[in-house]
Amino acid sequence: MGAAPGQAGAGPLQKDSKVAVAKTQAVGAAQRQVTMKGLYFQKSSTNEEITFVFQERENLPVVEDNYVKLQVKACALSQINTKLLAEMKMEKDFFPVGREIAGIVLDVGSKVSFFQPDDEVVGILPLDSEDPGLCEVVRVHEHYLVHKPEKVTWTEAAGTIRDGVRAYTALHYLSHLSPGKSVLIMDGASALGMIAIQLAHHRGAKVISTAGSLEDKQCLERLRPSLARVIDVSNGKAHVAESCLEETGGLGVDIVLDAGVKLELLESSCKHGLEERVCLL
Repeated sequence: MGAAPGQAGAGPLQKDSKVAVAKTQAVGAAQRQVTMKGLYFQKSSTNEEITFVFQERENLPVVEDNYVKLQVKACALSQINTKLLAEMKMEKDFFPVGREIAGIVLDVGSKVSFFQPDDEVVGILPLDSEDPGLCEVVRVHEHYLVHKPEKVTWTEAAGTIRDGVRAYTALHYLSHLSPGKSVLIMDGASALGMIAIQLAHHRGAKVISTAGSLEDKQCLERLRPSLARVIDVSNGKAHVAESCLEETGGLGVDIVLDAGVKLELLESSCKHGLEERVCLL
């Protein structure tokens, strides 16, 4: 007698279905354990040479307490300060690369109070961070992040946060800049210098700046609000001290902010008593 339709083949079909389901579950589990590549560097024994390497990283652990999981949309590359790492006695086989980041919050810990998923943020990873900014996802404490302004792009946010913090720290916390004060910003056309000029103008200060080339001088002269004076030091003939004394009626400037100028030029200004406070950045 023939078997009823479907009964004879029921066993193999059910077995194949179970195998297919098992394979699908295995693939799903594998997809959840996604590995990401992050960029690290390794110092030589003399700290004079560094080697860059990509390392694979598994999914980050579940965020806890005040930590935030962040999808990186942009990361800025700044010069690696191996001397600072050595002075802080930070001993690692590999150091993460990229600290200034901007991105979208994916998840937050139970004690996070400033952010929630889908927030757009920008921040600076601490020196002891285990995660490199040059990675798809990082885990960072909420205190190292701030909300990104809506009209600022990802690259603009990541590219300006470092110099922005440096300039604000120098003018607000270290030199206590206030309305009516005069400030000399060395190399004002640099990234740090441009931000410092804008912040100083915002606080109502009188701003003088040096320019290292004709192009820099023209750039600074186009700024609005205008600078009190742009001192062209490219030909080596300009006297910074005399120019500042002339601009301030013989009083000199209250603050000198070094944005990467040659040390001997800054020392020359100091010898003439131009400043009350000098900020080296």
